[in-house]
Order: sequence, then structure tokens, then C-alpha cells
Amino acid sequence: MSTTTLAQPFDTTTLNEVRKTGVLIVNLGTPDSPSVPDVRKYLRQFLMDERVIDIPYLNRWFLINLVIAPFRAPKSAKVYKQLWRPDGSPLKTYGYSVKDKLQKVLGENYVVELAMRYQNPSIEKALTALRKECLTEIIVVPFFPQYASASTGSVYKEVMRVVKDWEVLPEIRFVNRFLEHPKFIKGFVDLGKKYMAQHDYDHFVFSYHGLPERQITKGDVTGHFCQFGSCCDKLDHRNQHCYRAQCFETTRLLVKGMGIPEGKYTTCFQSRLGKNPWIKPYTDEVIPELTKKGVKSALAFSPAFVADCLETTIEVGEEYKELFEKEGGQHWQLVESLNDSDIWVECLEDIIKNPAA
Repeated sequence: MSTTTLAQPFDTTTLNEVRKTGVLIVNLGTPDSPSVPDVRKYLRQFLMDERVIDIPYLNRWFLINLVIAPFRAPKSAKVYKQLWRPDGSPLKTYGYSVKDKLQKVLGENYVVELAMRYQNPSIEKALTALRKECLTEIIVVPFFPQYASASTGSVYKEVMRVVKDWEVLPEIRFVNRFLEHPKFIKGFVDLGKKYMAQHDYDHFVFSYHGLPERQITKGDVTGHFCQFGSCCDKLDHRNQHCYRAQCFETTRLLVKGMGIPEGKYTTCFQSRLGKNPWIKPYTDEVIPELTKKGVKSALAFSPAFVADCLETTIEVGEEYKELFEKEGGQHWQLVESLNDSDIWVECLEDIIKNPAA
């Protein structure tokens, strides 16, 4: 080989042409079917996650496998049958729709894969598919607007478990949260305004998935800032990773966007499990308090979820509606999630392409 050949500059054109970014979008998960065995299998995998139920392994194993899964699975299966559509679980159906739409808007330099933290399609299967694409970077987008160890943190841990033995690791970027993203907020604001134009609501309820208080306390790296009260009135560097504080911040942004006056809205938390204290106020205790104050109509949001699921459609949309009417309320309306809407896909595109935003 001549020295002239060696001296020629390296042509990076080909490298730039084949540079690809993988995008892994991840939601929580769903049973493969509403049958009791599939629901039991899902519950076992979900609740055995040490970030979900953070008690010692043996205690967790006995609790899940001998108490919760055997007795709760038949009841949950009945509820899942109410939720199930002809094309399957809404969570998964919307997930695949978003995957296809996002792939289209991102273009050929991106490869999008959908995964569920629990059950199928698994994170391991999705990452294995991405690995074969010779990617420069993988962007992991958990579908949780607010960070929590039991949701976003669990996705991080599972991704790292899968890739830890890869010989070649591309750059990996995790999206921590997106509650402040303008298009995420606008998506829910627009939905809220749609219902506000149809009915005059007395009150607005923002119901988020709950967490045990101990998980919030464990996440307080200052060791003293978290008081489960006014400490959540502002989101700053001390509580930026506190799930409860992030939920209250989400409400403030939505309230501002819809022009809801002070005193006409409530932030609360649903889906608690067990007897240990969970973050308050509890949605099922807030509702009777509202009706006692004369609230007759309420518009309910579930801004911890980007796709409708059991916790939104059934719990907030049906069970809380029934409770509201039982307590004297007259009109309870659930605002649907972003699902596979165009603005949600636009939000994801912006999160992926413009991380600084």
C-alpha cells in the first residue's frame, strides 16, 4: 500500500448514511389475556418486582404467591374482561399504534420497538431486536410522565440487566420524565377543554396512581425534606425526583392551561394496596368529601397514564363514578388518556429528537 493512499482523509459519508438510533418505548404491562391463569402470571411478575413491593424477598414471595395472586387473580380477571376489546388489551393496542405512528414520523434513521415492563412484548425481546440493527444509540422512553422507582426506575433496572453482558454497548439514553413537556400538557388540556365546552363542572379531580409513603421517604436523598405536605407545593432541586411532588406539579400545569380557579380542583391518589400508609389524599376518600360540600359534577383526569387501562377506564371511569353518584353526585366524567393521539406522537418525537427541550 502506498503512502499516498494512507495519507488520504477518511471518508465518513458512508458511516453517516448508516447511523441509526434505536427507540425503545416501554409501558407497564398487561396480561396476555383476561383468563385467570394469564392474570395470575402477570400479577406474580409485576408484584414480585422488588421496586414495586419493597419488602424482603421471602416475605414478598409468600405474600404474592400464597395470598395476593391466588385470591386476587379471579377478581382481577373479571375486571380485565370488562376492559378487553376485540383487538385485545387497550394498553397494548395503543402501544403498537404509537409504535407504528412514531416510526413513520421519525423516519428510516430510527428503529422503534415497543416493550412492556411485565409480560409481552418483553424488554429483553425488544432489546434483542434492536441489538441486531447495528445502532449508534438507544433511547429508552418509559411511558410514565412522573418518575417513580416502581415504574421508571424498574424499567431502567431491567434494561441494564439485559444489556450488561453485551460485548458492544451503544450509547444509551434514558428519558427520566416528561410531565413538563408542553405537548404532553397540551394534550390533556385540549381533552379537558373539550369536556368543559360540553358541561359546566363544579370540580376537577386529578387522580394519580398511588405509592407507599415509605417509597417516597426512601427517595428523599436529603433525609429530611419530605413531609408529605407543603413540601410538594413547589418542584425544585430537593424534590425533583419525588413522585408525589411531580404529581402536584403536573396538576398545577394542567390547571393553569385550562384556566381552572383555585379551590375548584383536587390532586389525589388511587389504587392503594395493603394496610400500610400510601401517599394522600386518597381518591376514594376525596369523593365523599366533595359531595358533602355540594359538588354535583366533576371532571376527572388520570395524568399518570398515557394510555387507557384498568386504572383509568375501570377504576376512575366506572368505580369512582359509581361512588360519586352513590354519595349524591350527579355527573362524573373521565377524561381519556392521550392513547395514540397525534399530539402524543408529536410529543414523543420531540422528546427523542430534542432532549434539551
